[in-house]
Amino acid sequence: MSTITTTPVYFPKLVDIQKAATIINEVAMITPLMNSIRYSRRYGANVLLKREDLQRVRSYKIRGAFNKISSLTKYQLEKGVVCASAGNHAQGVAFACNHLGIEGTIYMPSVTPKQKVEQTKMFGGDHVKIVLEGDTFDDSFKAAMQICTSEGKTFVHPFDDVKTIEGQGTIGLEIFNQANVPIDYVFVAIGGGGLASGLCGALKTLSPNTKIIGVEPTGAPSMFTSIQNNKNTEIYNIDKFIDGAAVQKVGDLNFEICKAYLSDMITVPEGLVCQTILDLYNRDAIVVEPAGALTLAALEFYKDKIKGKNVVCIVSGSNNDITRTAEIKERALLYADLKHYFIVRFPQRAGALKQFVGEVLGPNDDITHFEYSKKSSRENGPAVVGIELKDKKDLQPLMDRMKAYNFFGDYLNDKPDLFQFLV
Repeated sequence: MSTITTTPVYFPKLVDIQKAATIINEVAMITPLMNSIRYSRRYGANVLLKREDLQRVRSYKIRGAFNKISSLTKYQLEKGVVCASAGNHAQGVAFACNHLGIEGTIYMPSVTPKQKVEQTKMFGGDHVKIVLEGDTFDDSFKAAMQICTSEGKTFVHPFDDVKTIEGQGTIGLEIFNQANVPIDYVFVAIGGGGLASGLCGALKTLSPNTKIIGVEPTGAPSMFTSIQNNKNTEIYNIDKFIDGAAVQKVGDLNFEICKAYLSDMITVPEGLVCQTILDLYNRDAIVVEPAGALTLAALEFYKDKIKGKNVVCIVSGSNNDITRTAEIKERALLYADLKHYFIVRFPQRAGALKQFVGEVLGPNDDITHFEYSKKSSRENGPAVVGIELKDKKDLQPLMDRMKAYNFFGDYLNDKPDLFQFLV
């Protein structure tokens, strides 16, 4: 995607990012820049992982949060701070409040994974109060701003703030210092755009030939849409699954910086991200949250361009809730065309189900969902059936057999109004 290059009103200066690196040194570790053997072989490139999932709060957000809070006056610190976050920024703010001994109020969407809420409580201790408000970050943001106005507290923005951006930019300094080769590409996940903005500030000065690629989930393309429209655009219907990168509107400062300095802005399907999460866990023993897997999933869309190149993927966080594993697997299977849902019309006679299993299902097909209730004396009774395939090529033969034996009622995967009740 092409961008219109204009000079933003604010652009993070290298000297300020370097100052931020000194400030956050007491709480943020210099995370490893590690070669990924598997991804390097897969794409014929030198793929390096910037392991922000290994931070003590398990994401990069501690950088910007601590840098911002450390810049406040004594009076502001005494009044206390407020933030709104889907989870990772909340943990960074909570840790900073506990470390500095100040009071913080943290607003989180009610749909935030329980694991992130509990981690925030742990890092904040007695210094933070957590309020679950609304269904999205934007709902929590509005509630947080109200308390700032009414009680005179300082809002610690997760992305649209100069000090937050400069704190996140310290990752760019580390990448430049750690890499022993010139970096051709850096892939960065974008939620509100704070990390990408800070990265632009560091690398456009230190490594101007490095192409910075922004990555968003297909279901929440706020930055992608804004750059396409050449104005910061709020989108209303977003998929909140990749909660760490699902905002309705990116920051104004961040939009201007990313529009001017990103080399490209792409979106990645949630299902592919889910498969990447499973692969990282099963093959590399790396636990990542959905937003943390975005950059590695994006390599599939850049595989022709990155061959023979030095590539950095920022693994932004590992705050994943194990209770989401079933949904992650489901989305991965759906993306791979291996999970399918049907309305199956069973004849109202003994042995119909046995015939369906023995003669309609293929030898490698597996029923994973079955809902059936005999409520009438009609000839056929409908059931909702979910079937997992070993190979996506098995779908059409399965559907042909269902029709040949008069079991076929309807295919639900391509009917979003019905399908949303199943997945």
